[in-house]
Amino acid sequence: MDRTTLRARQQPLKARYRTTPEAAQVILRAESTVRPELVGCEVATWAGPVTAGLHPATGGEGDLACSGEMLLQALVACTGVTLSAVALAIGITIRAGRVFAQGTWDARGTLGLAADAPVGLARIQLAIELDTDATDEQLARLLELTERYCVVLQTLAHPPATTARVTRLRSAAHDPEQAP
Repeated sequence: MDRTTLRARQQPLKARYRTTPEAAQVILRAESTVRPELVGCEVATWAGPVTAGLHPATGGEGDLACSGEMLLQALVACTGVTLSAVALAIGITIRAGRVFAQGTWDARGTLGLAADAPVGLARIQLAIELDTDATDEQLARLLELTERYCVVLQTLAHPPATTARVTRLRSAAHDPEQAP
């Protein structure tokens, strides 16, 4: 995609969102199917199902996806897409690039071994390598705008209110009222 095409695609969206802000509210969804026999779950993705399970640091065998790594994968994906769009919008040519994320996690928190050990990633480092002729000032602006507009990065930096609930799954095999 080139700069003209990107602007042509975004212009009507921006115009619509300026006049009708509620139209910009997008609901994203994710779903998994619990796989108790694996101590894991199958996550539906656009590329097909991914089976996630325990990391070896918590008793897994390392043959299933790690949800913490999947979080970092979402971060590098969003950063890469945002960076590409921002570079295009501000006229920076990128010939090639890579985005890396690394997170520090203390498995003792997940295993309930230490009350002072956090459950989750305590520190995330993001690094970007680019093949570009952009000046240092342009790269600084590119990074600033990428950080500002990356949905996943901003979500991690400013966590949203999150709720969880559990309900009973009704099935004929377990619900006498639904049995034939």
